[in-house]
Amino acid sequence: MSSALASIGRLERVTLGERVYAELRGLLIAGELAPGERLSLRRVAASLGTSMMPVREAVARLVADEALEVAPNRSVRVPLMTVTKFRELTAVRVAVEGFAAEQAALHREERDLAAMRRLDAAFRREATSARPNATRAVRVNKDLHFAVYHAARLPTLVGIIEGLWLKIGPVINLDIKVSSGRLTTGGAERHHARLVAAVERQDGKEAREALVADILGAAAFIEATGRLPQ
Repeated sequence: MSSALASIGRLERVTLGERVYAELRGLLIAGELAPGERLSLRRVAASLGTSMMPVREAVARLVADEALEVAPNRSVRVPLMTVTKFRELTAVRVAVEGFAAEQAALHREERDLAAMRRLDAAFRREATSARPNATRAVRVNKDLHFAVYHAARLPTLVGIIEGLWLKIGPVINLDIKVSSGRLTTGGAERHHARLVAAVERQDGKEAREALVADILGAAAFIEATGRLPQ
């Protein structure tokens, strides 16, 4: 009996740790945490209604993933992204996510297209709004990209892409969040519309090119802001 109760306790802690990990991971991938932003472990625990232990476990995993780092004063923060690292991750994204878009065009189903159309329309509404909601646009942008990637029917590939976004997420949406960025100029939406249309036509080459153009357009804008340290 005592061993059975001990086992139940361990399962509960793992479940809470997984929940905290998933929540923080989602915020990083969606770009809702900024480079250099410090995390209060107590605040995270209070927000999620957990003790400190599962928060520490989740943070330790994210540090191992290189998505968070422990500063010299022991505070936890989102790592800063250097220009060199950003260019490296962008090059990998072009290869991996471009392939995913190509495969999505070949394997998409009608339910995938329905999700892409809905998300593209939601992003367009923000892009054409007199007062766009940047936070909403950032979330829709991420959801649209991953709707395409999931349509490739390659779960391992989606996992790889999630790992890339986990590292680059905090900076990947600077082009949308900055008031003079591609959200208001329409650059991102044009690439999205081209991507969705190519997937619908099952044109893998065009889908890859549209996705790559979106990545490179965002990367060029982000570098031009001068916000990435050398």
